Amino acid sequence: MANGPPVVVELRNVRANYGEVTALEDVSVDVYEHDFLGVIGPNGGGKSTLLKVILGLVRPQRGFVTVLGQSPEHARSRVGYVSQRHAFDRDFPASVWDVVMMGRYSSAGILRRYDDVDRAGVEETLRRVGMLDRRNTQIGGLSGGQQQRVFVARALVSEPQLLLLDEPTASIDSSMQAEFYELLEELKDTLTIIMVSHDIGAISVHVDKIACLNRKMYYHGSAEITADVLEATYQCPVQLIAHGTVPHRVLKEH
Repeated sequence: MANGPPVVVELRNVRANYGEVTALEDVSVDVYEHDFLGVIGPNGGGKSTLLKVILGLVRPQRGFVTVLGQSPEHARSRVGYVSQRHAFDRDFPASVWDVVMMGRYSSAGILRRYDDVDRAGVEETLRRVGMLDRRNTQIGGLSGGQQQRVFVARALVSEPQLLLLDEPTASIDSSMQAEFYELLEELKDTLTIIMVSHDIGAISVHVDKIACLNRKMYYHGSAEITADVLEATYQCPVQLIAHGTVPHRVLKEH
């Protein structure tokens, strides 16, 4: 794009398989610096695979991918990633500070101890996500929303230029989701963010651009999408309803 922001992620005609199953088919997308892109689509539609392709964890059978002007493998150290949350031992004796410090591992390396630069980075990142006052709290003692803030901090402490989020609000109650999205709004001033989510209503309110993905890319553009595009993506009828002033798109039972 002439005289516009630089391209952070570029995919062209990407096809990716899991064994004999096609996860992505002829997908092309550009993500620019400071974009906040929400990726929506049904289960099994390739959303998580898209993030793994960007990370270089899944290699396309066809097409090409560049991240920050490099191959995904070479750019990985400049990318922060928060995966879908999984169950973990809530009694595991790791503090908030310990979990975020793990994000400095790539820069510290196996043979180097964490130093004052690492500690300063962890402190600043915890302050940035509003969790510095819980630095000594055991991670299992936090609420779901607080844990997600800590996991985002772990991804941010390595000072990435791109942040990938896979269903980050799936285990957060609705009262905490608004605060989490507010945090992402602040982060996009200094980062490019790609977020996979099933929460179509929240996606349409908070992100700058939307990608509708169901193996193929049905739409990639502004946050305004039509019911026709959603029905093509989800392969089922979609209703648009409103609660107060915020519209929500609802998938009919199918």
